[in-house]
Amino acid sequence: METPHSVKCSVEDKLEKDRRLLKGSSEKHYYTFEKIGYKATELVQMSDGVVRFSEPSVSGRADSSRWSALRVPLSETHINIRVTTISRRRSKKSERLESGAPAAEAMSSNSHPLRPLSSVSEIDHVHLLSEQLGSLVSGQEYSDVTFVVEQKRFPAHRVILAARCHYFRALLYGGMKESQPQAEVRLEDTRAEAFGMLLQYLYTGRASLSSAREEVLLDFLGLANRYGLQLLEDSTSEFLRTVLNTQNVCLVFDVATLYSLSALAAACCSYMDRHAPDAALLTVVRRDSFAASEREIFQALARWCRQNGDGTATQEVMSAVRLPLMTLTEMLNTVRPSGLVSPDDLLDAIKMRSESRDMDLNYRGMLIPEENIATMKYGAQVVKGELKSALLDGDTQNYDLDHGFSRHPIEEDGRAGIQVKLGQAYIINHIRILLWDRDSRSYSYYIEVSMDELDWVRVVDHSKFLCRSWQNLYFSPRVCRYVRIVGTHNTVNKVFHLVAFECMFTNRPFTLEKGIVVPSENVATVSACASVTEGVSRSRNALLNGDTRNYDWDSGYTLLLWDCDERSYSYYIEVSTNQQHWTKVVDRTKVSCRSWQTLTFEKHAASFVRIVGTHNTANEVFHCVHFECPSQLDGEVAEGGPGPAPSHQTSPSRAQPS
Repeated sequence: METPHSVKCSVEDKLEKDRRLLKGSSEKHYYTFEKIGYKATELVQMSDGVVRFSEPSVSGRADSSRWSALRVPLSETHINIRVTTISRRRSKKSERLESGAPAAEAMSSNSHPLRPLSSVSEIDHVHLLSEQLGSLVSGQEYSDVTFVVEQKRFPAHRVILAARCHYFRALLYGGMKESQPQAEVRLEDTRAEAFGMLLQYLYTGRASLSSAREEVLLDFLGLANRYGLQLLEDSTSEFLRTVLNTQNVCLVFDVATLYSLSALAAACCSYMDRHAPDAALLTVVRRDSFAASEREIFQALARWCRQNGDGTATQEVMSAVRLPLMTLTEMLNTVRPSGLVSPDDLLDAIKMRSESRDMDLNYRGMLIPEENIATMKYGAQVVKGELKSALLDGDTQNYDLDHGFSRHPIEEDGRAGIQVKLGQAYIINHIRILLWDRDSRSYSYYIEVSMDELDWVRVVDHSKFLCRSWQNLYFSPRVCRYVRIVGTHNTVNKVFHLVAFECMFTNRPFTLEKGIVVPSENVATVSACASVTEGVSRSRNALLNGDTRNYDWDSGYTLLLWDCDERSYSYYIEVSTNQQHWTKVVDRTKVSCRSWQTLTFEKHAASFVRIVGTHNTANEVFHCVHFECPSQLDGEVAEGGPGPAPSHQTSPSRAQPS
């Protein structure tokens, strides 16, 4: 139903002409406008300084009875017209007529030379919007909420996140504690690198997938699924389909199944189908991280052999089955009747199963790189020890003498300990534990892993060392279901206290020598849990705070020798693992030294480093400003000068005694 030309006096509209008339009658000029929010042309008549306009009727012709007038100077290049609009309810028929514009006058208006092209009339500066919003990512400026992910802080702007994601809208404006100004939101079970990518996408609408590591991509896909970002989930899935290979197809398939991504799961299945006849089949099945039961693997390969394999191919494919991992019942009732494995191979497997240590068998395990799998999310639980609930709760801040830790009494036979059962068999090569460190006490301990709680293999042995606070432990990859931490010594009493436990598989490079990590970065820092146990200073741990600039008579000296004048020193350095037996590694008792000292000696296991001054040319006090080990040779120091050369204002680390 139409109401032609009904007047709305309360509605006003502002129309702007974008260019002057180039041709036409001197007495009468026609302009064409496109009204804001209403795509219908206006015919405007200008004569004697008067602008008249009218909305086209249903037929496309101007209704001269509805002219409104406004006097304006004819010399104006741009004419701003503020008038009362004439509107009507439009029917589908009228829309078709207007879009077709069959009338001659309407067609003349639509083809008028002053009508701007779409490329000119439409402004698209989305790229500027993306870049300018992207400059706010992880910046403190204007931020009103902070996300804490894996101890890393991400400042953000709640209005942007709420506009882009319904999840964050509910989280940040839902009236809960996260809605408070300058709130801190801790996100558990989230990887910092993947969350950083997500923030970049939410602010800019862009994400670089090709440069991201595979495990980060899968975490990124998980965040898109968790926060309901369907388009991002689809785009990431589409990219993953293009990078499938024999090494990642199973892992991607597991993730696709977990998040119900049918298209991605189908692509994985199709990839495996296409590559199954090739050597890729053996590449996939022979991986330690192909974490299916050996019985299921045998049955799947048996079906493939019946359809695709000849005698030689069948023998090669069956060699990928780890028969000793199967039970005797499975070997006799499943493998033997198939006829795909020779009797000799079957007997060899039974012999290996019965004679080998359990941990010597070539087990398979789930591989989840760079993620702590000792969490309730992955089904881990503490099955042995006192105060079990505190160990895996993720709280590494709130603990004291009474709560916040697990413990066990230290016994000579080592039967006691704290034991963690993982959700399933996993491949791990990295463990982090936090020893109770509210005072200066130290502990000794060892760590063992097992598949059956009967046969244990020791992967870390610090039973002869004194250790404190966070322990970053590395070892050769092991498949295990159980992890046992056994304390052997406490310098204060006979109880072993453990605040936190994490285990994972890491791809980060590390070097081991006799089971001890050989560090490549300075470990004598407060952030690495080092501390000064002896010596005098006006500020605690001034020797390890990294400040090599601000020191004088009153502050900062607790290996940079104090060098604010021309004095020189003599000294020696010893190392120890238990504070009882010391080994001298540097002897400069007969040398005059000043300023920076870079010292090289044979490798030694060490928990303690002792610097002993023997001479000072000015008085009887030895002053040391800075200490690091191993030395970080990334700067230059002026030879014989007091500190770094002027062109290197960062913390220096190469030095030369004068």
